[in-house]
Amino acid sequence: MPSKPVILNNTPLIALHFLQAFPLLEKLYGQVWIPTIVQQEFLAFDTDSRRFALLNAPWIKVAEAQVNPTLQRAKLDTGELAVLALAVEYQARLVVIDELRARKYAERLGLPLTGTLGVLLAGKKKGYLSAITPLLARLQASGMYLDERLVLYVRHMAGEL
Repeated sequence: MPSKPVILNNTPLIALHFLQAFPLLEKLYGQVWIPTIVQQEFLAFDTDSRRFALLNAPWIKVAEAQVNPTLQRAKLDTGELAVLALAVEYQARLVVIDELRARKYAERLGLPLTGTLGVLLAGKKKGYLSAITPLLARLQASGMYLDERLVLYVRHMAGEL
């Protein structure tokens, strides 16, 4: 039986692309999945660069999600709904999503959960990244909001404080 998938939402995908860290996904998880709608969201901007990144990341599988009516009532965007639908349908071993409302809903569904910073922290702990503080600074400088308490916690967990 194939292993349960790791499923990513758009924000972590964008962040990891920005950091040129797609290979980290393969090192940590082998194959990862994104719903078709997340692929479309990802390719909506900076299309050539992002299309090239996906073409060179064959470990990222695009999968079609069937969102059931119960999930549709969750008041999440279509990408988040598709991520959660795939996670429920295929009993994901991990869901990588950053948006607070979607994270709370994933927790209610009992889904194993992390976000962009969790992926970076896992990469540091496994020895794939030498430091994550510069990566966090780059994300913040790019305009990505990161709660300062969370940044301090992640830096502490990474042994970088």
